[in-house]
Amino acid sequence: MALSPLTGLSVMSLLSVGYLSWDWTSPNQVENEPGAAVPGHRAPHIIFIMTDDLGFNDIGYHNPDIRTPTLDKLAAEGVKLENYYVQPICTPSRSQLLTGRYQIHTGLQHSIIRPRQPNCLPFDLVTLPQRLQEAGYSTHMVGKWHLGFYKRDCVPTRRGFHTYFGSLTGSVDYYTYDSCDGPGMCGYDLHEGEAVAWGHRGKYSTHLYTRRVRKILASHDPSARPLFIFLSFQAVHTPLQSPKEYIYPYRGMGNVLRRKYAGMVSAVDEAVRNVTYALRKYGYYRNSVIIFSTDNGGQPLFGGSNWPLRGRKGTYWEGGVRGVGFVHSPLLRQRRKVSKALVHITDWYPTLVGLAGGNVSWTQGLDGYNMWETISEGKESPRLEILHNIDPLYVQARHGSLRAGFGIWNTAVQASVRVGDWKLLTGEPGYGDWTPPQMLGNFPGGWWDLERHTEPRKSVWLFNVSGDPYERYDVAEKRPDVVKQLLARLAFYNRTAVPVRYPAEDPRADPSLNGGAWRPWAGDEEADCWNRVYPRRNKDKKDKKKKFSKMRSFFRKLNTRMMSNRI
Repeated sequence: MALSPLTGLSVMSLLSVGYLSWDWTSPNQVENEPGAAVPGHRAPHIIFIMTDDLGFNDIGYHNPDIRTPTLDKLAAEGVKLENYYVQPICTPSRSQLLTGRYQIHTGLQHSIIRPRQPNCLPFDLVTLPQRLQEAGYSTHMVGKWHLGFYKRDCVPTRRGFHTYFGSLTGSVDYYTYDSCDGPGMCGYDLHEGEAVAWGHRGKYSTHLYTRRVRKILASHDPSARPLFIFLSFQAVHTPLQSPKEYIYPYRGMGNVLRRKYAGMVSAVDEAVRNVTYALRKYGYYRNSVIIFSTDNGGQPLFGGSNWPLRGRKGTYWEGGVRGVGFVHSPLLRQRRKVSKALVHITDWYPTLVGLAGGNVSWTQGLDGYNMWETISEGKESPRLEILHNIDPLYVQARHGSLRAGFGIWNTAVQASVRVGDWKLLTGEPGYGDWTPPQMLGNFPGGWWDLERHTEPRKSVWLFNVSGDPYERYDVAEKRPDVVKQLLARLAFYNRTAVPVRYPAEDPRADPSLNGGAWRPWAGDEEADCWNRVYPRRNKDKKDKKKKFSKMRSFFRKLNTRMMSNRI
């Protein structure tokens, strides 16, 4: 049933909570409170599990076609976060998790950190695991890093983790651990601490990472010291690879990519089951907090699904930024709940530091809030707004201008902010169709009408995402008053932004010059060159546009063959 763009929200309700009377040029109007230890128990063991590219529709409790019995049970017995937001791509989500800061406050507001870029998390920022170390934790990371490695000071063991086992780049083969950054630019990418971990070819990464976590749990004394494990699966990112036994249960799926993808999700589910079994076996579980989160929305072109949300990975539509997430813990005061509280990935930093007994006030400039009472006790969320991002380097919208932004904001700039129930997007927010799961012959014909979305070229969108979560009804023209207020928030945030750090690629990063592996290549004392921006190449943009047009044409022809009577 279609939802009204103003369902559940009136002007009077806005006034009652003060949204329309705010000073929209002032800082966040709910201040961070210093985190405090949860009374009555020892600092808990914290297990943070992150999956890569898991879409909103790619977990069993959102879609019964996907078989995730372990994740479903953990979520059902804990707290499901159904108003939870992440960033649209890999590096931004990970940087915000580990720093508690928006991208505009770390310089990583544009794209990802590429393997050959001399870039990483700013050295002056204290990371989440460093704060947990200060609180007495033993900290370990297993899996995908993707936060830069050009210097040794960038790698996980220099950024707060006592141990690290995993891949430093953004995408590797699940069996060979080869990673490529363009034709002929390939290298091995699996690391143990600060050394290359040769000798693991042929071992499926989801299984390999799970065995490492179980080894850490078996070798640590849970009564001696609290434990923090960041398990960062590379699954279900491309390439789509998994053992055949996980794909076989989905043999009825007509779409091969979706079938392989679903098998990879089931492999992750089994991995989480093995980790939780180890938590119980070795005496951690009763004093543990398990957090499960995706890093961004799914990619429908490669098996993922965000249905019924709009958009996909890499976009600021809900399908790109509204994430799957839940908390499972015996320490929750209220369990078996569904939380609609507004939560953002930056919130884990102060929440977990507070839970560990640390003091968040030691860290200035956080954009996150301590959400433990909100999650555990159902109290109101202290968060009222989210800056999704401001990216001044992204291709500017042709039809955007300062004039279109009422003289407040240049709407050609890619940006997005949510305040209360309202969400504003400017510039080029990304591919904005609603893409149903490509189940070939058995999806309802009505879905086809939602796949193709056309509208006049524009540069400003406004949605009431509480009443219109699928972003079908743009009310920018009807509510210019709200548009102006949210544009003012963007202008305020932009004044607090640090310069973008997106340096040119360094030829010394070539794996052939570094023993055949991706590893740090710059000297520790070498001066940084973050002020040099990676050059845009018109040819690359044309080639990418041409490639995308061919891909879109392919899927259009495929769907035409399937449903010619509907077109």
